[in-house]
Amino acid sequence: MKKITALLICILCAFFYTNAQDNCSKYYPMKEGSSFEYTNYNKKGKVEGITTYSISSVSSEGSATKATLNLALSDKKGKENYKTSYTYTCENNMVSIDYKSLFPAAMMKQYESMGMKMEISGNDIEVPNNLEVGKELKDANVTINMNMSGMDMSISVDMTNRKVLAKESITTVAGTYTCYIVSEKTTSKTMGATIEMSSKLWLAEGVGMVKNETYKKNGDLMSRTELTKYTK
Repeated sequence: MKKITALLICILCAFFYTNAQDNCSKYYPMKEGSSFEYTNYNKKGKVEGITTYSISSVSSEGSATKATLNLALSDKKGKENYKTSYTYTCENNMVSIDYKSLFPAAMMKQYESMGMKMEISGNDIEVPNNLEVGKELKDANVTINMNMSGMDMSISVDMTNRKVLAKESITTVAGTYTCYIVSEKTTSKTMGATIEMSSKLWLAEGVGMVKNETYKKNGDLMSRTELTKYTK
């Protein structure tokens, strides 16, 4: 169960790790073939791994544009240890990610083959184009209810208190960017255990996420992720 929870948190946060260049979205990619790389650091600043993203397909459905994003996680030695994909939609100057696609299909099939019944519910993550300091964003969540041999289990991940804190210029190895800082609280519950974290995300128009920092409940830094390269 811990593995599922950690993965959900990772993918929920990964929604902000993407870059963008599309008339509909200022902060998310809608160009097929674009690829992006982020380096993940621990609290001491040591490299923990690499996260890469690539846009495999883009399609139009009426007034909406839908993109499929491939995600791959590698350790600090470059060995790939996980990959998945998910979809998101841009319409009416708003990007949303389908909460059902947050849970990898391959993992779902694995648990279903073990006789586990699963139901997924929640609400999509949304980020508008008109970010400004002080703006509050809609909460997001995903809940997975499972049943196996008569035993019920559930996992939930909630993203709350989402708001734009400030605007500032930051520099990474990929360049210098003017960013909005978006903060949020993430709460995961499983098997009676609750984990609370908070994060700050630096989002730049035309680039997307440049930096992310995750903190423990007491405010101590846990990890950070920075943009290291991207190809449009």
